[in-house]
Amino acid sequence: MFLSYPILAALLGMLIAQFVKIPIHYITSGELKWNLMFSTGGMPSSHTATIISLTTAIGLTTGLYSNEFAICVVVSLIVMHDATGVRRHAGYHAEVLNKLLADFNLLIETLKDPNLKKTESREKLKELLGHQPAEVFFGAITGIFVGVLTYQVYPFS
Repeated sequence: MFLSYPILAALLGMLIAQFVKIPIHYITSGELKWNLMFSTGGMPSSHTATIISLTTAIGLTTGLYSNEFAICVVVSLIVMHDATGVRRHAGYHAEVLNKLLADFNLLIETLKDPNLKKTESREKLKELLGHQPAEVFFGAITGIFVGVLTYQVYPFS
């Protein structure tokens, strides 16, 4: 069974955006991190690339004045706003909480009171959740590129 063109475009948008994070991170930091393929945050936004690939595909197949395209545009705006707003700020909160936990543990170690319980040991909260506006912008560019390219190549679009 063949995937519909819009679903294929969306999946390719996500995969390509996730994969591109690896060489971009390597170029900017000199560190090769393969786990970026499965992580949130970073350049470009794969959430944005996915929804914009889908929106582009729907626009190309149903027209820019269709109800389906209008729905996709609205959902795209919500996803991009969420990536730069709520999810980004949740990452900031995780940063603060991780720092507080580290400072608390340092305080307990400094006091070295034998009556104090063992220091708090929890897994650090993930800090890279959301995106900077530039990461969302390049996710949108990636999505448009993937949507158009898939339209040109996919025989059932």
